[in-house]
Amino acid sequence: MATVLVPLAEGFEEIEAVSIIDVLRRGGIEVRTAYLFNREVNGANGITILANTKIDNIVVEEFDMIVLPGGMPGAAHLRDDERVQKLLKAFDAKGKKIGAICAAPIALEQAGVLKEGYTCYPSYDQQIKTSGFTDKEKVVQSGNILTSRGPGTAICFALFIVKELVGEETYKQIKAGLLADYC
Repeated sequence: MATVLVPLAEGFEEIEAVSIIDVLRRGGIEVRTAYLFNREVNGANGITILANTKIDNIVVEEFDMIVLPGGMPGAAHLRDDERVQKLLKAFDAKGKKIGAICAAPIALEQAGVLKEGYTCYPSYDQQIKTSGFTDKEKVVQSGNILTSRGPGTAICFALFIVKELVGEETYKQIKAGLLADYC
């Protein structure tokens, strides 16, 4: 079974985090959430999620992928947290998949793992020096890096991850069940 880490920082975008966690679990993927400071993590719009474990407890070898939800100031916290930055570098060094949506590619840029060819929430591309930004796709894959635009693309992003980690058949089943014809 594939295992995915979703770090949650204060001010995360709830639609993105919950959509990713939900869709991946529907695909049979084990998802573990990690908090930076408090187990009860408050989202940007006042929704609180109880995370599974502290970021300090994460062992990279136990995961196939790390996925960062966006939202502000959540994405900035992920960018500025040394532990998250070390994890991103370790995942990349091992060739493991890394995902980021909305503003979260700024954390990938800070870690030096963002590859040329990415997308993000409008205007955050201006904070990123890596070339190859596009706003034409809901999800962009460049090597082991997957990026997406924002809350409205979160289900498509999560479905793409399911296809990458579990396969086409499961992807199609979940997509049909969600009525996600737009993905």
